[in-house]
Amino acid sequence: MKLDRIGIAFAFAAAVLFGASTPLAKMLLADTNPWLLAGLLYLGSGIGLSIVRIVRASRGDALTRSDWPWMAGAVVTGGIAGPVFLMWGLSGTSASAASLLLNAEGVFTALLAWWVFRENFDRRIALGMAAIVSGAVVLSWTGTIAVRSPWPPLAILAACLCWGIDNNLTRKVSLSDPFQISAIKGLVAGATNVFLALLLGANIPSIPTLALSGVVGFLGYGVSLALFVLALRELGTSRAAAYFSTAPFVGAIISVPLLGDTVSFSLVFAGGLMAFGVWLHITENHAHEHKHAAVEHTHAHVHDDKHHQHDHETHPDGSHIHRHRHEPVRHSHSHYPDEHHRHAH
Repeated sequence: MKLDRIGIAFAFAAAVLFGASTPLAKMLLADTNPWLLAGLLYLGSGIGLSIVRIVRASRGDALTRSDWPWMAGAVVTGGIAGPVFLMWGLSGTSASAASLLLNAEGVFTALLAWWVFRENFDRRIALGMAAIVSGAVVLSWTGTIAVRSPWPPLAILAACLCWGIDNNLTRKVSLSDPFQISAIKGLVAGATNVFLALLLGANIPSIPTLALSGVVGFLGYGVSLALFVLALRELGTSRAAAYFSTAPFVGAIISVPLLGDTVSFSLVFAGGLMAFGVWLHITENHAHEHKHAAVEHTHAHVHDDKHHQHDHETHPDGSHIHRHRHEPVRHSHSHYPDEHHRHAH
């Protein structure tokens, strides 16, 4: 696989895991308060990834002091504020309206990446993003929308905005250990939501439900988020968010054998829209002469790409981590707006 396609694989893998968790979470709702389940899923991801970090050897790419303001902002917006806004909104919004509104996360993520964080895009990428989000809207549409008050829908949109901010802030620390980033988010968000749910009178579910919630959370939220962080590193925010927006389609496909859902016209039509959008992104060829300023940083890298040809006292094979310097260079090649290509256009 080409190096510039690895990020796409990470994003799709994250979408598959998160999409698969949706029908499983729906089954768990039969025995669990929705707010409490959200906390248990996040807590399962945080505990599971913390164990992974303990078991695996230190890789030296932990968050640095300069990363913590970005990380704190991501945790507050995406881990604490987002779920609270969502639960408030869901309390007064129909399932049809909520499902449609939740598709705004991908839109907010892309718009913030393009207009606030100055990530480059063109009409092809914008059209691809629109096609993927449109497919998600088609999947969510039930034909009717029942809204009693404007405030609950606005709360759901506020949650989507929080997660859009979270995604862009997480991109700022995506060169650090994705397991550490995901574990911190899971532990903080999980503990917060479990505390709030119990404070509001939620009952603790059975031991099997608790265990299954932890497993689903670890894979569907924890591992998925770690893969999404890697996708952010390789692709940039808006492109990673576009691929991740295919998660509803994955969930819908899995629901067919698991929950007995039917293969409907909307499922096929949504799949076509998403496939068209993904094709536009995968076939992107963004190449021009660009300049890299000198920079020093630490992250996992290999020596077979264009930006990591520095010398070593020893010459390690494969991926390794150390602080290294990029000398100024001007060249031309195909690239994504990844962490080494944040230049202006």
